[in-house]
Amino acid sequence: MILRLVFARVVDLVFVLFCVSVIVFLMIRLIPGDAVAIMLGANTEITPERMAELRARVGLDKPIVVQYAHWIGPALTGDFGRSLWTGRPVIDEIVVHVWPTVQLTFLALLLGAGLAVPAGCLMARLRGRFADVAMRIVTVIGLTVPNFWLGIVMILMLATLAPTIQALGYVPFAQDPAGHVGRLMLPAAALALPILAHLSRLLRSAMLDELQQDYIRTARAKGIAESAVVYVHALRNALIPFVTSVGILTGYLLGGAIVIEQVFAIPGLGRLILGAISERNYPLLQATILLVTSGFVTVNFIVDLLYMAIDPRVRA
Repeated sequence: MILRLVFARVVDLVFVLFCVSVIVFLMIRLIPGDAVAIMLGANTEITPERMAELRARVGLDKPIVVQYAHWIGPALTGDFGRSLWTGRPVIDEIVVHVWPTVQLTFLALLLGAGLAVPAGCLMARLRGRFADVAMRIVTVIGLTVPNFWLGIVMILMLATLAPTIQALGYVPFAQDPAGHVGRLMLPAAALALPILAHLSRLLRSAMLDELQQDYIRTARAKGIAESAVVYVHALRNALIPFVTSVGILTGYLLGGAIVIEQVFAIPGLGRLILGAISERNYPLLQATILLVTSGFVTVNFIVDLLYMAIDPRVRA
């Protein structure tokens, strides 16, 4: 039964990725501006002959269906073509920029989801008390404040309070471990605050529902410690909507990381995507957006598997 469900999820994953590849390929072609004209305008005089020659060289003169077939076939083997501007393999340029984005997104998710669990449980246990009200007010602020604005405020505060500390840029871990973590903490915190606010409020509501269930009253009647009732019995079932939301919010993190990377001057996928858009670098833009969306879809696939592991009723 479990294998059948996993197989069905894999089939859904493949179908969704195929649809994403088609949508990405077509939507990029709708961006205003001619990639060939932009490339020629940077180097030489634009003439119809030169445009036709370059368009044929990069394969943009073929029908859209043929272009997609020529792109998706090699892409299935990891060959996403070459950059229209540099001539380098697209996958090489992505590899250079993907690691900072992955680290930033993972750290933000770890901070947001990791802190949301104790915060949500604490608010549920202290329901109606001053601490609960204060924490809910903070979470509302976290939901309404844009993360890019929060990042700018963090930079200004750090420049005022500790001007000797560098907050911008990116340092590889192998080069300077302390500097690497230090420069990722502020952007990760700016990304994590809305996630923390949303997940903690969600977990609080789920915990309050679970704490009213009959099995919780039975556990308390048996003399089980309150901490075990809350953090073992109630929390397990309350994590079901929590885990689902984590998968959805991962897409939010990937989108927010693009903006935060510009604020903190991090050379990640955000800078790569914006540069590819301005240059109309179709192969690079297609591969980068497909990678980001594939990551989001894959995370949700993993969340589905975790959902089955947490809730046995799904496997029934």
